[in-house]
Amino acid sequence: MNFGEAIVAGFRNYVNFSDRASRSEYWYWVLFTLLVGIVSGILDKAMFPGSDVQPIDVIAGLILLLPSLAVGVRRLHDIDRTGWWYLLCLSIIGMFVLIYWACLRGTAGPNRFGPDPYR
Repeated sequence: MNFGEAIVAGFRNYVNFSDRASRSEYWYWVLFTLLVGIVSGILDKAMFPGSDVQPIDVIAGLILLLPSLAVGVRRLHDIDRTGWWYLLCLSIIGMFVLIYWACLRGTAGPNRFGPDPYR
C-alpha cells in the first residue's frame, strides 16, 4: 500500500473497527497525521501571530481523531490483538508497547479479525 492509498483507506474506513490494517497503511497514516499537524501548526502561527489560539490545529485534530483510532485498532487486529489494547496509550510505558506492536509483522493468513491485508 502506498501513501495515497493509505490516506484514502484511512478516511474510507474511519468507522471500521473490525478489519485489519497492514503496517504500511498504519505508518503512512501516522506520517500523514504528523504532516497535517505540522502544516496546521504553521498555518495557525501565520494566521494568529502572537496568540495562543490554534483553531486550525484543533479542527484538524478533531477531523483525524476517529480515523486514527480506527487505523490503530485495525493495526492491533492485524497482530491478533483486540482493540481494547489501544487503551495502553493512556500510559507512557503502554505507548512504547503499542509502538513495538505496530512495528511487528501481522499474523500470516486469516485470523479472527479477518483476512490477511497483505494478500
